[in-house]
Formats: sequence, C-alpha cells, structure tokens
Amino acid sequence: MKMTMAAAASFMLCALFFAGSGGTHVEPTTEAVATSEQVPSTLPVCKTVGGGSVFFDVQFCLEALGSDGRSANAGTDYHTCSVIAADLLTANATTTAAKIAGLLLRDRGGKGVDDEATTLSLRTCEALYGGVVRRQQSGCAAVVRGRRSGEATRCLEEAASAAEQCEDGFRKSKVASPVTMENDDAFKLAKLAVALLRMAS
Repeated sequence: MKMTMAAAASFMLCALFFAGSGGTHVEPTTEAVATSEQVPSTLPVCKTVGGGSVFFDVQFCLEALGSDGRSANAGTDYHTCSVIAADLLTANATTTAAKIAGLLLRDRGGKGVDDEATTLSLRTCEALYGGVVRRQQSGCAAVVRGRRSGEATRCLEEAASAAEQCEDGFRKSKVASPVTMENDDAFKLAKLAVALLRMAS
C-alpha cells in the first residue's frame, strides 16, 4: 500500500519527535479543580416560611439564620430556627437602642443632629426600643424557647410594631431616619421568628 505524501510527512515528523525525546512520550496532565457549593441546611425552612411571605424573602431568612453558627446543625428544626431569630432580634434591638442613645448624647453635646424633628423622633425610638430590649431580655426569648407560641407571638409582634412606629415617626416628620436599616432588620427578624414559631407548633 502506498502512502500519500501527507501521511508520509506526518510519519517522518512523528519519528523525528520520538527520536529527539529519547523515545519517551509524556502525556500532558490536567488537574481537576474540585468546586462545590454548600447548600445551607436551613434552605428548606427558609423556602417554606419565606416563599410566600409579604414581610421577608427567602434570601433574608438564609442570611439571618446563616449569621448564627447554630443554624449549621438546625436543618428543618423550626423551633431551633425560631430561637435563633428571636436571639438575633434581641441583639439587633440592643445595638439599635445603643446607637439611638449615642446619637442623642452627641446631640446634647452639640455634635449630633441639629434638627428638632429628628431629635424628637429619636427620643420616641429610644423609648420604643427600650421596651423591646426589656421584653426580649426579661421574657420574650424565654417563651420562644419554652414553645409558648401564643405569648411569644404577641411579644414578637410588639417588637415588629415598635420598629414600624420608630420609622413612621421620621416619615411623618418628613426627616431622614438614621436607623432605617436597623428598623427594617428588626421588623423582618420579628416576623421571621413568628413564622418559624407557627411552623414549629
């Protein structure tokens, strides 16, 4: 059988290559990079309570619960998730109350807000968040842990209402709120805890 010119040329090139490399052929190696995305254990829970909620979405639920290490082993335990949400609400209310107190303190020292309407709204918020912190620390968190859903729901709804009232005060006074983000988080955390409690009962 006669070789074509192209085949012969190809054969000669291969022969020269192997001769130059001592007859050793090294196969190119490729390293497979293993990539995996860890699915949060609370995803089913968040899809259930956040999928149809008008107060918060699935992403907020995932980010909130995911910020607490206990959620890694919570899985579909709605009660544990409700405890986490209630604890996050307590932490949020505590830091928000401290922020408001700091703004008012700076104002009294002449270095804070210089708008009377803003100051009055902050004082209202100070009272509202003071109440939330006292309720959360004195009994609300305990009734959530104790699965006393009726009392816990009332307490959590009061916290959500306080956050709304705080923000509404600025809106009605037509001044910018320095705690909009905190109010939004507090409201959503309270509603999240309520939704989780309902599923746990």
